[in-house]
Amino acid sequence: MLLARHQDPIVAIATAPGRGAVGIVRASGRDLSPLVQALCKRPLVAREATYLAFLDAHGEAIDRGIAIWFPAPHSYTGEDVLELQAHGGAVVLQLLLARCLQAGAHIGLRVAEPGEFTQRAFLNDKLDLAQAEAVADLIDASTEAAARSASRSLAGAFSTEINVLRDRLIELRTLVEATLDFPEEEIDFLERASARERLAAIAAALDAVLDRARQGSLLREGIKVVIAGLPNVGKSSLLNALAGAELAIVTPIAGTTRDKVSQTIQIEGVPLHVTDTAGLRADPSAADEVERIGIGRAWDEIAEADAVLLVHDLTRIGDADYAAEEAQIEARLGGAKDRLVHVFNKADLRPEAHLPGEAIALSARTGEGLQALRTRLLALVGWHAQPEGVFIARTRHVHALERTRSHVAVARDGLDQPAPALELLAEELRLAHEALGEITGQFSADDLLGEIFGRFCIGK
Repeated sequence: MLLARHQDPIVAIATAPGRGAVGIVRASGRDLSPLVQALCKRPLVAREATYLAFLDAHGEAIDRGIAIWFPAPHSYTGEDVLELQAHGGAVVLQLLLARCLQAGAHIGLRVAEPGEFTQRAFLNDKLDLAQAEAVADLIDASTEAAARSASRSLAGAFSTEINVLRDRLIELRTLVEATLDFPEEEIDFLERASARERLAAIAAALDAVLDRARQGSLLREGIKVVIAGLPNVGKSSLLNALAGAELAIVTPIAGTTRDKVSQTIQIEGVPLHVTDTAGLRADPSAADEVERIGIGRAWDEIAEADAVLLVHDLTRIGDADYAAEEAQIEARLGGAKDRLVHVFNKADLRPEAHLPGEAIALSARTGEGLQALRTRLLALVGWHAQPEGVFIARTRHVHALERTRSHVAVARDGLDQPAPALELLAEELRLAHEALGEITGQFSADDLLGEIFGRFCIGK
């Protein structure tokens, strides 16, 4: 939809809804001089702020503010761009938007779709696709580390790494294709082109970029952590301790939490989406109807979690009934074994208790052991990089890099055969090249672009 209409001039309010000191109406198109004349009644100097009145169709001032004119191609979108900075009242901005549409009706001016300004920057080679996505990621960043990483991606740090890998793949593809096209030359490709060494170097560089992309994806997506356990073991107290606020109601009454309570916190800049759930029961029929619904939702949350904190009550160790019920719960959690962290709460009341394996003892009341838990959570999801060296990345970037690595691995295996098939090598390198190109938009389907830019806010 967006691609089919990308020739139309567009306009939108580019600031968030509501009252504010300043609001911006932004227009972009191939020739916006009629719009400038209609609203400003005077030519504007390129990239120079001009204070003037914004005029309606009768020549009356709608507001007074600053107009800035960015002639193509030296603008955000690569087209002519006009920015009108007015007072930030909702009515004023709507009047300005309506006036722009009225004045630009004869040139086909329309309201922009979500993300259309940034999409035009991509289509006009002002940004590649990874940089365009970083614009939205910078806006949506929930931690300082995520914002700084998104800024690095917007500046081209991630794209530069991808482009270096792409160039090395292209160079190797060229050598392979040349060997296929001119077999009469009898070039000993494997020796003279150092194909094995080149592929090994590409694979090593690819692994390094993939590792950093995974860290960047964690910064963007965060970690979904679910706190689970039997009733009254301290799950809500643990949520409050991690968040540093009284978010969940805490009482000695079993079954107090009947629905999920969620909060986003951060550890070393990585967002943690923590959810406290209703207490699990080995026999849900023992609970009332509302609690049973809460228990069902708890199991749904556990199924989708990146990490599950199974909370145990140290003061009830040795209670046979408690142990039997916990054993049944743990048996059902068997499928989440790789995501499971055993947390023994109330360590301040049983400091001498001996814990199994890698279990963590803590006290939600005093805070003892919380730092060890934070460290374990980051290690569980593979976080290890320093945020200052990470660029923001999305799940689709990680998947594209993993597919690239898979094709490179197949190509390396083929080269190790006694009689390597250069046709198959060429095909694997082509597929690796295309998978890599999906990240920056070199190989991207129109529906993918529509999905990406459709998630942007209007005016960006």
